[in-house]
Amino acid sequence: MAFPIFGGVHPKENKWYACDRHIQDFPEPDILVVPMSQHIGAPCKPLVKKGDSVTMGQKIGDNAGLCVPVHSPVSGKVKAVEMRPHSGGTTMMSVVIENDHLDTLCPEIAPRTAEQVAALSPQELMEIIHQAGIVGMGGAAFPTHVKLSSGIGKVDTIIVNASECEPYITADDRLCREYPEELLSGLKLIMKILELDSACIAMEDNKKEAAETLRRAIDPRDHITLTLLPTKYPQGAEKQLIQAITGRQVPSGALPAAVGCGVFNAATCKAIHDAVYCGMPLIRRIVTVSGDIVMEPKNLMVPVGTSFNDLLEAVGHSENPYKVLSGGPMMGIAQFDLSVPVTKGTNAVTILGFHNRFAVRQPHCIRCGKCIDVCPMHLMPLQMYRAERSGNVEEMKYQNLMDCIECGCCAYTCPATIPLVQSFRAGKQRIRDAAPKPAPAGK
Repeated sequence: MAFPIFGGVHPKENKWYACDRHIQDFPEPDILVVPMSQHIGAPCKPLVKKGDSVTMGQKIGDNAGLCVPVHSPVSGKVKAVEMRPHSGGTTMMSVVIENDHLDTLCPEIAPRTAEQVAALSPQELMEIIHQAGIVGMGGAAFPTHVKLSSGIGKVDTIIVNASECEPYITADDRLCREYPEELLSGLKLIMKILELDSACIAMEDNKKEAAETLRRAIDPRDHITLTLLPTKYPQGAEKQLIQAITGRQVPSGALPAAVGCGVFNAATCKAIHDAVYCGMPLIRRIVTVSGDIVMEPKNLMVPVGTSFNDLLEAVGHSENPYKVLSGGPMMGIAQFDLSVPVTKGTNAVTILGFHNRFAVRQPHCIRCGKCIDVCPMHLMPLQMYRAERSGNVEEMKYQNLMDCIECGCCAYTCPATIPLVQSFRAGKQRIRDAAPKPAPAGK
């Protein structure tokens, strides 16, 4: 790596809990709750109603605009279409499916031969990706077909993000070890769409087995390189990864395409392969279920819509959890209800014990400056926190609060244990709420 990232921290990795656990197929639960919003953009409108029969892979939700469809992960009967708890901390319109355990495949799903795939144009490939409901599977869940279409003619560098820098999470590590051909196949489809003849896979150097597996699988004629980066959090954040690989810095408020880069998660690449070659929409994903009180950590291939409760029962825990997170301990969202379902963006469920509970009752900033030293975005978290606490939206904008990537480095290093990321998320919502609303159509 020629370009070190600014800031960052070195939290205890704790990947040994699950890194050597092979991916297991999770038994399909009797009831699945499929949210109509699992992506950035407009939520889907349900296409089914209570009492309808559905097949595996059938489209059950869709909408116009910035949206991708949602599909049934199993065959069965629609038990309800109603608001249900969501892992983002809200409630979401969801389709509740009673599984018949027959796995009757949707008749529209059909695999394609290599010759058929080779004959597809970039526009046809993007439409397949769109209709398969594929989103960024590293957590952001931005519609992949939109990222691809907006990058045509602008992107000159493709980066596959296999860094997986968050503690405990090993889903992408296992994917690289067990599905390298599918990952590379999906990457070559991205290269075809963006009309580029080279690409780079970026991975932290603590994943030696995954790196060796990919090296053996890469054909030199495909011009795909593997770059190992020093292990440092948040090396896998999109903007930091671009800087580490290319030396380019994405401007404030801009997207990677502004500096000629397109970044795609490793799991997203496999999902593209599955959609194009197998005809399968995104209805399953790898989830790491781990934590310091977990009795049997696992990497599971989980149907979308499976509840966190089912996953906790599958691994067991030695004591009542203090905290259950959707994601890892740095960026994950603490859950208030374990009936929430796995979504397309859920790469991990992290279960932590009570010895992780440490907090100052009334935290006060001591102006030590540690948060500034570790912020990879060159921000001033202490000033952002003061602005958010005051409720001053203009000051929050002045402090560039919207540029915060919510990586948690500042909160991790804060000796006062101030809930900085929680404050910044609230501040971002204040800014969004204060933004002018578009005039109604026809006015």
